[in-house]
Amino acid sequence: MTEFHYNVDQDGVATLTWDVPGKSMNVLSFDALAELNDGIDTALADDAVKGIIITSGKKDFAGGMDLNILARMKEDAGDNPAQGLFDGIMQMHGLLRKIERAGMDPKTNKGGKPIAAALPGTAVGIGLELPLSCHRIFAADNPKAKIGLPEIMVGIFPGAGGTTRLVRKLGAMAAAPFLLEGKLQDPKKAKMAGIIDEVTAPEDLLAKAKEWVLSAKDADILKPWDAKGYKMPGGAPYHPAGFMTFVGASAMVHGKTQGVYPAAKALLSAVYEGALVPFDTALKIEARWFTNVLMNPSSGAMIRSLFINKEALEKGAVRPADVHDQSVTKVGVLGAGMMGAGIALVSAMAGIEVVLLDQSLEAAEKGKAYTATYMDKGIARKKATPEKKEAVLGQITATDDYAALAGCDLIVEAVFEDPKIKAEVTAKVLEVVPEDCIFASNTSTLPISELAKASSKPEQFIGIHFFSPVEKMMLVEIIKGRETGDRAVAKALDYVRQIRKTPIVVNDARFFYANRCIIPYINEGIRMVAEGVAPALVENAAKMVGMPLGPLQLVDETSIDLGVKIAKATKAAMGDAYPDGAVDDVLFWMFDQGRLGRKSAAGFYAYDDKGKRTGLWDGLGAQYALAEDQPELTEVQHRLLFAQVLEAVRALEEGVLMDIREGDVGAILGWGFAPWSGGPLSWLDIIGAAKAVEWCDQLTEKHGDRFAAPALLRDMAAKGDTFYGRFNPAQAAA
Repeated sequence: MTEFHYNVDQDGVATLTWDVPGKSMNVLSFDALAELNDGIDTALADDAVKGIIITSGKKDFAGGMDLNILARMKEDAGDNPAQGLFDGIMQMHGLLRKIERAGMDPKTNKGGKPIAAALPGTAVGIGLELPLSCHRIFAADNPKAKIGLPEIMVGIFPGAGGTTRLVRKLGAMAAAPFLLEGKLQDPKKAKMAGIIDEVTAPEDLLAKAKEWVLSAKDADILKPWDAKGYKMPGGAPYHPAGFMTFVGASAMVHGKTQGVYPAAKALLSAVYEGALVPFDTALKIEARWFTNVLMNPSSGAMIRSLFINKEALEKGAVRPADVHDQSVTKVGVLGAGMMGAGIALVSAMAGIEVVLLDQSLEAAEKGKAYTATYMDKGIARKKATPEKKEAVLGQITATDDYAALAGCDLIVEAVFEDPKIKAEVTAKVLEVVPEDCIFASNTSTLPISELAKASSKPEQFIGIHFFSPVEKMMLVEIIKGRETGDRAVAKALDYVRQIRKTPIVVNDARFFYANRCIIPYINEGIRMVAEGVAPALVENAAKMVGMPLGPLQLVDETSIDLGVKIAKATKAAMGDAYPDGAVDDVLFWMFDQGRLGRKSAAGFYAYDDKGKRTGLWDGLGAQYALAEDQPELTEVQHRLLFAQVLEAVRALEEGVLMDIREGDVGAILGWGFAPWSGGPLSWLDIIGAAKAVEWCDQLTEKHGDRFAAPALLRDMAAKGDTFYGRFNPAQAAA
């Protein structure tokens, strides 16, 4: 055995220790399944073995199924992929059911061997589904450990019995947050929720598990759902209480997903249908719905973007290979406003020494206070301690003196979006920092190559574009200027890894990648308002296709005056080629009305005294009368989607995007592009290039050349290509 190690002690307790070689976290592979199966068979057949403990040789138990394998299951399933997937899932069910029944007589439910799971740390996905099949779950008192079933977050659901077992253990209502939201808990809270059975001191974990194994009786190892007279907690669907639960759950799921996330609907179907039948039949139903989800292109796209590609980027897939480690030891942050304060916070949280500099000491201290407030909220939620707060604040030096930047190996400039101001601070910084210090600008719109002209070392100048609020947004966009060198790229990537965010690297161009895609989305929504399309139709169409915010709400959140500022700068740069005059009519009018968005409690939406949205502002209708003929929902959705995806294609065509993985991951994490689709390029692969071109032509004829299909997309349609077929980096590397 290489992944599960089998040992029997002198007391007759067999221990199966999961320890995947070469990995920091156990993940389940088909080889590991075979080894686990052999180990269980050996233990059950050995009369000298009284019971079994399944544990881990690592600090955590398991991080789930190897989704790289899961992503390939369909391709490896033969001519009938659905049947192949179903058979493979049922094989997994068979193994976990063997653990659950543990050799007991099927008629008397006696004679089985006790099997305990001993979890030293995190146990998620299959790493919890396996313990759920055991007779008792012990977890070490490890506050950093996470227990749960997060599969829904990557477009699938717990399909190895976790759905069926958790619902039967907790009831549908209590299981819902863990299944439908992927909620993770520390061991103590997981015990309070009823997911695990005992929390012990880490040093007592195996001893406690062994003590239980040696003392367990037949009744202790019989699962409730295998006993006569079992009733589901909270009631089955045909019970009055259960009926209300399932009706409410259906409404809740549809309300949250708008019907565009197939895994959520399949999960609910598996739970409902499974609750009506015996346990083994319920497992078969779960397997069928899991197969259904895996056969849906949405799940494959989500797994690829939100797990495989995201993880690859975080591990340095696009990092220059020949540059040694560039981890940051001391970072200077210029500008202590909201962005600078957020950058200082995440840097200090990562243990990096921070110099937070502003024009005045008072402003710098105010920026540092942002971290104090953040930590106070963490303490109130018991996510941090006063000691942790002091340690993090101790990492930050607030100052107005450029001399304090001496010794910094990275500078992140987050001052006002004015090239002259940025040039001035660049010159001042270069006078005091070391020769090899990398200088990064957090600009969201200004070309990096132009800003780099203020530096005597343009090869050491790069863009590091954070999204607001910094502490919440996971994406960081790294922008290469024309002369940016590999060491600067490596430095930026290593820094992003240190602060535990996901990077994408793009070439310099107006608005880079994220903003060049999201601005047309906002503009298309505003343009429709000017045309007389009902604002509610615009907003709801966006949400019903999977966007987290409608374009009007998004511009309210980012502020209308910022939109006006960007529009003016873009028009000045583009001259007669500027395409958004119709948008400006609306945006500038709103600005003149003093409606600047959420920050002024007045924008496309109305707000109450507490700043809460109360609905779309009725003044829009007075200024922009509704057209008598409203467009179809799908037409509005296509306009909003293609406004974004065509820019993603153009970015790839122009070489701004260098890796399609970054295009999809960046879109989902950066501005929330319909996660169910896997990202804009994945969505185009789902619908097909030919269909995309057909829809582009229809939109172009009706609404203008901004919807014209790029030459790349037309070429792909003609050749029957897909983006992940033509540009797949993994295939290129192979």
